[in-house]
Amino acid sequence: MSEIEQFRLETQMIGPLPIVNHFTKRIGLDDILERYLNTANTRKISPSQSIGVLLRNIILNRTPIYDMQEWASRYQPKLLGLDSDQITSLNDDRVGRDLDMLFDADRASLLTEVVVRAIKEFNLDLSQFHNDSTTITFSGIHKEATGERKRGKESLNITYGHNKDHRPDLKQLMWFLTVTADGAVPIHYKACDGNTGESPTYMEAWDILRKLVGRSDFIYVADSKLCTGKNMKYIRDNEGRFITVLPRSRREDGWFREYIQNHKVAWEDVERHQDLNDVGQPGMMKMVESPILSSEGFRIVWTWDPLKEEKDKHSRQSLIEKAVLKLEQLETRLRNPRTRLRSRDAVIDVADKALGEFAHRWVDYEILEEKENIFKQEKRGRPNSKTKYKRVVKKRFHVTWSPRKENIDFDARSDGMFPLITNCEDLSLVEILDKYKYQPWLEKRHEQLKTVYKVAPVLLKSVTRIEGLLFVFFLAMLIQALIEREVRMGMKKNGLGSISIYPEDRDCESPTTSRLLSLFDNIEFHRLWSRSTLVQTFQTELLAKQVEVLRLAGVPLEEYSQDE
Repeated sequence: MSEIEQFRLETQMIGPLPIVNHFTKRIGLDDILERYLNTANTRKISPSQSIGVLLRNIILNRTPIYDMQEWASRYQPKLLGLDSDQITSLNDDRVGRDLDMLFDADRASLLTEVVVRAIKEFNLDLSQFHNDSTTITFSGIHKEATGERKRGKESLNITYGHNKDHRPDLKQLMWFLTVTADGAVPIHYKACDGNTGESPTYMEAWDILRKLVGRSDFIYVADSKLCTGKNMKYIRDNEGRFITVLPRSRREDGWFREYIQNHKVAWEDVERHQDLNDVGQPGMMKMVESPILSSEGFRIVWTWDPLKEEKDKHSRQSLIEKAVLKLEQLETRLRNPRTRLRSRDAVIDVADKALGEFAHRWVDYEILEEKENIFKQEKRGRPNSKTKYKRVVKKRFHVTWSPRKENIDFDARSDGMFPLITNCEDLSLVEILDKYKYQPWLEKRHEQLKTVYKVAPVLLKSVTRIEGLLFVFFLAMLIQALIEREVRMGMKKNGLGSISIYPEDRDCESPTTSRLLSLFDNIEFHRLWSRSTLVQTFQTELLAKQVEVLRLAGVPLEEYSQDE
């Protein structure tokens, strides 16, 4: 054997695990899981250890559960809270059984304790919360997920509903999430049946927040589903505060759009701050208090956004053009001698579908009837001089269209306008808008759930294990939000407008957790062996930008010291 062949290099991943572990330690997550999960029949790996590995997998890589052992074997076991001989006992059956155990646990109390620890440890601001919902789409039948009791507890009904992923052909669950306005940190979640309506859930979520915070004077921001008399009065009567969107279906919305047609309103210029949905540079917006209150007696504040005005115009024009094109295609069909559209009702049905749900307001059509004389033989056979003919009158239809200019001009006067409704009497117009404008950060959390963490489609079949997995997803979102918040606060504290974490050392002004963690993918721990003798241990040296991220995140460099 040559001298080179006597040596063997053993490599294990460190990656970003020390960062994740630092934040789980700060909120005592592993200890809390250990207390809430039944360990009476502990095997080689306890349920809390198994769930802990799954949590770290979701945050870092999101590999399938059946590949958990192979994924974990690449890392140093102690960073996963395991011994080296425990890795071989990690498999999908064990993780599945531990997800069942998590379903059996008191998840509500577990969630509350974790969140309270996070609030205290990171001093989260609880003066404002944002609530919104999305759908989690499932592939497959999921026959057992019918809402029946499982393992002695109520379970979810995975069924069809209004799918926000635009997949009405697939079943779903509803996912409701509440975050703080201080870093968009998830504070509460609830998974509901796939056909659950959104409006009734807001009072329940508000009650939970009130118990969690210990008071009711926080500002509760949500989308237009909150805007029902029952919801808003409930929050007001319990000394709560809310801001939400007034839907187009409300009479107050139509009244103001009619009012501005022939009345001048005193718009107030406000500075427009750039948010997640903005394109271009910040500009000026306009706001005005509605001359009337809502039917429940709440303030209605109208905002005019120049970017939204352009979007509204473009959207209307696009719908008109599509409708006109379809009507012209319908006319082409009607001119075809072999057309099957022979009745007025059939033509009207196709024309209505061409206009769709919205374009009928801006495009009008007219059905014209044309009579055509056709002569046919009275009897069959080859025609001759004695053949008699009969006249048959056939109806042919044509469609013409014209723009409904009056409606187009009417709607154009309110392009870019949207109303907010609130019971916050002490807030100025711009303060109301600024608080509502944080809502896109919550939508960003939904996007991360579906893209970064790939929650959909969920491949598990057992509804109890699915519910347990969704709980772990919430914990993953909580940890990643805390990491993101801590780094951004560190940047602000140190006067840094950006950090160079993109490829080619390009600057990043708003670093996300996934980008921050990927920066540490190259960190490895090595052991050099000479046959059965350990010669040397060493690890990848941290780069300057990695050290800077650790400093901003408040992670001590000692966390990356992996000495034996």
